[in-house]
This record gives sequence, C-alpha cells and structure tokens, in this order.
Amino acid sequence: MERLCVILLLVSKTFIVNAQFNGFNCDANFHSRFPAERDISVYCGVQTITLKINFCPVLFSGYTDTDLALNGRHGDAHCRGFINNNTFPTVVLFSISLSTLEACGNSLVVSMAQGPNAYGNLSLVQIGNIAGYIDTPDPPTVISYLPGLLYKFSCSYPLEYLVNNTQLASSAAAISVKDSNGTFVSTLNLLLYNDSTYVHHLAIPVSGLTLKTRVFAAVKATNLDRRWNVLMDYCYTTPSGNPNDELRYDLFFGCDKDPQTTVFENGKSQMGRFSFEVFRFVKHKNQKMSTVFLHCVTKLCRSDDCPLLLPICGKRKKRNVSERTAVASDNAIMTAGPIITRSAQLNSPPFKMNSVTSALISAIAILAVMSICFFILSLSLLRGKYTPPTPLSGTHNPAFS
Repeated sequence: MERLCVILLLVSKTFIVNAQFNGFNCDANFHSRFPAERDISVYCGVQTITLKINFCPVLFSGYTDTDLALNGRHGDAHCRGFINNNTFPTVVLFSISLSTLEACGNSLVVSMAQGPNAYGNLSLVQIGNIAGYIDTPDPPTVISYLPGLLYKFSCSYPLEYLVNNTQLASSAAAISVKDSNGTFVSTLNLLLYNDSTYVHHLAIPVSGLTLKTRVFAAVKATNLDRRWNVLMDYCYTTPSGNPNDELRYDLFFGCDKDPQTTVFENGKSQMGRFSFEVFRFVKHKNQKMSTVFLHCVTKLCRSDDCPLLLPICGKRKKRNVSERTAVASDNAIMTAGPIITRSAQLNSPPFKMNSVTSALISAIAILAVMSICFFILSLSLLRGKYTPPTPLSGTHNPAFS
C-alpha cells in the first residue's frame, strides 16, 4: 500500500511539472530548477547581437516570456524577446542591432586594449564594449516569493569597426506620396559628409572627432518625381540610436536654431542640406568618447507648396495660408550615426617629471650653483694673496746709520 502511494505521488508530481511547462520543449528532470549563468548564450555578430535564454528555468521560476526585457525596459515591447519553441530546450531570443545598440538602454563604453590595428600591427587600439542585462520586473508588493532573474551580457568590437560599419553610416526611410497619377514610394536617406562639397562621406577617425568639428548632413530623395521637393521639418540629436530617446538636443526646430547650425537648403530641391559642429553629451562625462546620433523628421512637398510649409521667422508679413491648401506627404524619421566625438585631444601626453628625474635636476642645479660660488671664491682668494710692493715709509732709525 505504501509503495502504491509513493508511485501515485511521483506520478502526480510528474503531471504537475509537465503542466507547469505547458507544452514547451522542456525536460522535467533537467529543467525543474532555478536559472543559472549557463542559461544565456551570447552571439556577437557583425550586424546584430543575438541573445538566447533557456526558457524552461524561467517557467519553473514562475515567469513568462513577457516578463523578460532588456535593461528594465518592461514597458517597451521592442525591448522584449520572442519564443522559439522549435529548439530543445525552448529559448527566448533577443536581437540587438548595432545600428541602434543603445535603443533599449544598452551601454557603449570605449576603452584601450592591446590588439591588431587597421594595418595588422599589434598596438594599443580602442575597443567599444557593448553591455546590458535582461531581467524580470520588480513586484508591486513589499515582498515576493518569486526569485528576481538577471542575465548579464557584453560584446566587444574594435571601435574602427563600429564607426566604419555601413549599417551605422545612415538609415533610409520609405515615404509614400500621392498625385493625380496615383501613389508611388520615394526613399529618403540621411547622409553625412566631410565638407560643403557633399562629395566625400564623413570619415571618422578611430580616436573620434575633435569637438567643434563641422559635419555636413544631407537628406536625399530617390525615385522622386521632379514636381516634389524634400522638406526637413526639424533635426535633432540623441546619445543613442533611439529617435524617441528622452534626452535630445535640437539643431533646428521651426524658427529656433542652434547657433552652431547652418541650414543651406530646405524645401527648394530634392535634397536638404545643413551643417553643425559636433559636441558631446554631458551624460558621457565619465567616458573618453561620446556618441551622437542625428535624426531628421522629413516630408515631401509639392515644389510650389513647400514655401507655404516653411516657418515664417523674423518680422516678415504673415502669409495667408487659408487661401490655398498645401500638399505634402506624411513625416518620416531618418537616423544617421553614431558620430563618435572625443572630449579632448588624444595626442602624446605632456612631459611629466617623476621623483627620480626631479631629484637629478635639483642636484645638477645645486652643483652648478656651488661650482659658480667656488669659482668666485677662488678668484677672491687669489686676489687676496697677491699684493703689489709698496715704497717704505716711516721715521728714520738712527741705529741703522
């Protein structure tokens, strides 16, 4: 009877565990445990970072896949993973694109390390370390009987690769426009250039751009009918690739414009052009470099209607737009970056004396002073010993007569 009870208890436990895993590819003998460090796999790809988390221990701990999110961003659906039940065990997949590596709060820290440079020589190179974590939300109560899950990850890339990666150079947005002939799609690109000729794309050195370097940007349209022009509503920057980052700095918005920003062309052709001086975000004060992402909210407007959509600044007479309805497309947001800037010149450090050098210089100075003093004293003694003969004078002694 006791043996029968034990068998029934084991069978019931098996049913309970199987019900807990709810049809996912999990083995009750291996996965009836809390998560461990080995449950996360990190793949540092050339364009994306892929994270795989063993989902079975997560289920055993009382959580679901929607409870896992990057860097505590549980309210953002883009920062959650997705289930892959075609593997054993079932995993939760996270994919982080290098073009938007900071979108869900991942950090980029630049450091120096020994490694091969662009010419294959072994030297000090700068490494971009991308790090973050995946966790579960804190319960709204004071106590909880569920364990808090935390998976950490990191990937390191040569900074030169991150800067030169074409995925980071620019991003394109497709935008639809309508005219009397129907609907067609134009592609907009935000590109960065070295100078005002807009010929050579921006070349960012491995050490980053010095502050106040002028960068030239252009929004170009392709597959666009000549009756339409490009209109930049406003452009701004963020420290991450996320256009919705709460921390942002506007370059131009309406009639407000950053003093270091110059708009050359807007709404007059199929290309918008402007330039600005690079800066650093104060939040990167503890880093050797700062990342700046450029975003432009752009639309297409009929060439005759573009002037009606531009803001009226200064004391010009206000136009009456009610007489005519301007035709324009919806907005599209384009992103370019990161623009890597360095906080200071990274040239050879100034010469600094150590204690030994300082002592040697002091000793040499003392010896030099003593030598001069000894030389002067020697001259004085020599002059004191040599006295020229002088004629005798005094009273005549009669004894010598």
